[in-house]
Amino acid sequence: MNKAVNNGVWSGSWVAERLGVELAGDGRLTELVGLALRRNPKRAHLLVSNVLGKHVPQSPSVVYGHGFALGRRVRELLGAEQAGRAVVVGYAETATGLGHSVADGLGLAPYLHSTRRPVPGVTTAGGFEESHSHATSHLLLPEDPALLAGDGPLVLVDDEFSTGNTVLNTVRDLHQRYPRRRYVVVALIDMRSPADAGQLEDFAREIGARVDLVAAASGTVRLPDGVLEKGQELVARYEADSLEADGPIDSAGARGTARPAQGDPHSDDHGMPHGPVQRVDLCWPAGLPDGGRHGFTPAHRTRLEGALPAMAARLAEALPADTRSVLVLGFEELMYAPLRLARELERVARAEVRYSTTTRSPVLAVDDPGYAIRSRLVFPAHDDPGDGPGERYAYNVAGADFDAVVAVVDSTADTPALHAPDGLLAQLAAHVPHVLLTVVPSYVPEPPSAPERPSMLPEPLRGPAFSSYPPEEVGWLLQDLSDVTLEAPTEEREEAIQSGGAHYAESLPVEYQPTEQYQELFHAALEETAARLAQAVGAVTEIVLAERSPRPVLVSLARAGTPVGVLMRRWARFRYGLDLPHYAVSIVRGRGIDANALRWLATHHDPSEVVFVDGWTGKGAITRELADALKEFEAAEGITGFDPEIAVLADPGSCVRTYGTREDYLIPSACLNSTVSGLISRTVLRADLVGPDDYHGAKFYRELAGADVSLEFLDAVTARFPEVADAVDAQAKELLSADRSPTWAGWKAVERISEEYGIHDVNLVKPGVGETTRVLLRRVPWKILARAGAGADLDHVRLLAEQRGVPVEEVDELPYTCVGLIHPKYTRGATGADGKAVTV
Repeated sequence: MNKAVNNGVWSGSWVAERLGVELAGDGRLTELVGLALRRNPKRAHLLVSNVLGKHVPQSPSVVYGHGFALGRRVRELLGAEQAGRAVVVGYAETATGLGHSVADGLGLAPYLHSTRRPVPGVTTAGGFEESHSHATSHLLLPEDPALLAGDGPLVLVDDEFSTGNTVLNTVRDLHQRYPRRRYVVVALIDMRSPADAGQLEDFAREIGARVDLVAAASGTVRLPDGVLEKGQELVARYEADSLEADGPIDSAGARGTARPAQGDPHSDDHGMPHGPVQRVDLCWPAGLPDGGRHGFTPAHRTRLEGALPAMAARLAEALPADTRSVLVLGFEELMYAPLRLARELERVARAEVRYSTTTRSPVLAVDDPGYAIRSRLVFPAHDDPGDGPGERYAYNVAGADFDAVVAVVDSTADTPALHAPDGLLAQLAAHVPHVLLTVVPSYVPEPPSAPERPSMLPEPLRGPAFSSYPPEEVGWLLQDLSDVTLEAPTEEREEAIQSGGAHYAESLPVEYQPTEQYQELFHAALEETAARLAQAVGAVTEIVLAERSPRPVLVSLARAGTPVGVLMRRWARFRYGLDLPHYAVSIVRGRGIDANALRWLATHHDPSEVVFVDGWTGKGAITRELADALKEFEAAEGITGFDPEIAVLADPGSCVRTYGTREDYLIPSACLNSTVSGLISRTVLRADLVGPDDYHGAKFYRELAGADVSLEFLDAVTARFPEVADAVDAQAKELLSADRSPTWAGWKAVERISEEYGIHDVNLVKPGVGETTRVLLRRVPWKILARAGAGADLDHVRLLAEQRGVPVEEVDELPYTCVGLIHPKYTRGATGADGKAVTV
């Protein structure tokens, strides 16, 4: 049996002894949690809950009881009347089951949990970032949009309350949409420092709401000097050792034998194969949600409780007669349904029942009684996750002497990868004599019926009436907002964006007017890089023609993608005499791509021929935004065929397969704003200007014609096409035969930088030369990180930084040439009287 305290040995003692970590606070802390290690740039240790049912198998009654008891405490705090108006929100993936249990204890509260699984056709009601996590993006996808719209108390449930940043991010996002007067934060353990506790109180005063905290236990973690480096060294050493062994490493650093870390899927601990996996049909009630991803009401709970006895009886009947111990293993966010099944099975089965779930979270396994994670199974993701493939884990299953495991997954996750030779079921079968699989239907709300739309959409705008590009170069699927005043001072925009008062797409920054010195830098950079750019343009176009379509429809993401789309069109004409159609459409982070523009494209072209084009990747936010938006569009419109794979000139973030280069170097079109993009502004999406049947908007800055270098940029690069043709052939051939799978290295680097610099919001970290330039031109910069030894590619960045009074810090081993950090705590006082950023 896995316990935080086992035979007098605390399951945090191994880490505490080696790192000097101490838990101070309630006497219950060491009962509730143990300690483990994982690779993390900010925190060496990991608190592992013994009562959450995630990493440590536990009695389902104990797991459910802790959450239910917290819900009762919230009910007492609020009183019956307020409790009856409350809504409970839990955090994915770890606290989805805990939040459900709290809602049960509260009584009549509906429940919703965040999710990292985009669901086509379901409108996002909110979202936030959990920047310290290994997987950060959370979505709120209620079936009923009114679920979050009331003014009753909002109860936020997480397993651990460490800094409060995640809760602040959530409340900040939701409060601007659905303001209310009271919030209650619930956690199994409250581990905040005094400074973090003050931050929550200050935030409550700022928004004018009451915020209470309810926790089962509280305390702090005391860390000695050098603990981070020492912890990282321990993890690196034990991970290296584990690669050479079949099992986890014990306390002496020796190879484990009884608890394999990554079992051979074809044999048991003694080298003998186990039997086949047995499916068990639960007869899950039709239309009953599998959990709170889209909302779970008291009526749903009543239906579930009525069906549980019969479903548990089917599981009990399927277990072998001699079963002494059984583990019910849930799946990532699917925690509540397996927990309730396990609790009911515990009542009717003769065997000892334990409960835990699989997880995304990578943790080091060490086979020692004083360590919380004794063993781990590693297997590929099997639900086609929105953020791409990756490893998943099941902890403390191998070597735990279970006679049977009941794996509970939803139907979305019942894929070939689940049943593959290296999949979860095979890993379980290698360590447990009997494996049962039960599949709960994935609940997907019915899409709302769409109102009738106008059958005709406007034709694309073209130059010279809209943009300084010739009409054949690009058609803009936008509406002209040139006569509307949309510009606001940079400092005011930043304050509004970071306070949650406005979305960045609702206004425009004042167009930067380059100094003479900066213009000279642009022209020098263009002369220096034109051939390099021409080669990258040729390479990415050749890949598109070879892999996507011999006559693609280029659709650039306005506006940074538009010059690249024009250049790709010019390469196809130069090399093959092709006259490719090219359009520009708007995509807005957090709000998706312009659906009306997609409808126009689908009416006039085959969607399978469309290739989306952008300038460069940073951390990959727009890459993910496009993929999610196209899924929603397909579900809502019934129009299929659009490929979410973006073609980019440069992919330093390793986010896409179709690119000209993965180097992070200066692209001169990133140096300027509209004056290198056809005099078109960044796109605008504001409800009072853009109706449901309108394209997103943009402005044409005709008054800046005297400073326009859009065609000069294009012509300078196009002039180099003949001299780079042979190099393009060689580069394209090399790329076409190479493994170009995205690694998302940029996203991981951004998470690390966000934590190392205490920003705690990945949206304020802008990686790469292009994004750094945008920070200096449009936002309130804090500091610039530059790779040590970076040369002329950063001359314009250094000049802009000097002009704005922003420090440039050289950093060794930076994965990008540079990274721009937006001021993390911006107010009007964060800039001086001259508008320059304060350095802190």
